[in-house]
Amino acid sequence: MADLLDDAPDLSAASAAAGELDPPGPPPPPASDRDEHARALLAAYPVVEGYADVPELPDPEDLPPPRAEGVGAQFWSLRAGPGDDAVLETLRRIDTVRTLVAACPEHLRLARTTGEIADAANCGRAAALLGPVSATALGGSLATLRAYHALDVLAVTLSGPDDFDRFAHDAVREMNRLGVLVDLSGAAPDTIRAALAVTKAPVLMTRGEPEALPDDVLALLGENCGVCMVPVTGGVSATADALDRLRALAGPGSLGLSHCPDPGAGYRGLVVELLRRGWPDQDIRALTRGNATRVLRESEFHSRATRLRRPA
Repeated sequence: MADLLDDAPDLSAASAAAGELDPPGPPPPPASDRDEHARALLAAYPVVEGYADVPELPDPEDLPPPRAEGVGAQFWSLRAGPGDDAVLETLRRIDTVRTLVAACPEHLRLARTTGEIADAANCGRAAALLGPVSATALGGSLATLRAYHALDVLAVTLSGPDDFDRFAHDAVREMNRLGVLVDLSGAAPDTIRAALAVTKAPVLMTRGEPEALPDDVLALLGENCGVCMVPVTGGVSATADALDRLRALAGPGSLGLSHCPDPGAGYRGLVVELLRRGWPDQDIRALTRGNATRVLRESEFHSRATRLRRPA
């Protein structure tokens, strides 16, 4: 039987062609207005963060601040550490995030779709997104992958060995079918090239390092309409340099943000710096929120299209 998945439409390209990104906005503001303009952008387009660490103790007194200024949604990392029983540790982390959300109902809401992310924003909550799960927590089983999907996991990291083996190939195809995002954070360049050759949906790098990736890999990421989510940890200027390179090689549709130790001041300072460098509003909106939600939406569309054509 012909492989029907390969006949599925390339919805990433279709969405880009249909104008998913915001239309061009007004010219950048003068220096005296940059801070106020940055605040307004982050208020209207709060960051979808690629990484939030799960607290060890979910007791109310030990909970982290439930929502930081300028943050509208977060991927909560479910990655198991070295030496852990990966599956049990992943399940524990899922339970911890759910406990955290239940303990902070006025600030957080668990979200599984872009519609639920929008609902959380409309209610003044930050959306909590489950994932990514580490590749080791799959145990070489697509059945385990499907079980995580049933538990509302939205992303799985494929950054194990340098070689892209048959299981990784099949896992990418099954993630596409389920609507689970392929996270290529920390993967070797050859692994990224191989995954991008297989996937029919856009990928994510929830903890991306564009400065460590070859030019051709970033260009391939742009062709995939995938998103590299960059941490704001080495200073605003260094982060802006990394984003400039990513924007030049992959395009504005591949920009995203991973995390920041001080989100309120850090994201605002970064946006001020990007405005100083002449970034237009539409690229900043894509960076903070638009691209991450687009990848989730296109993954949902692709999943609905392919589930009708190919069984598990």
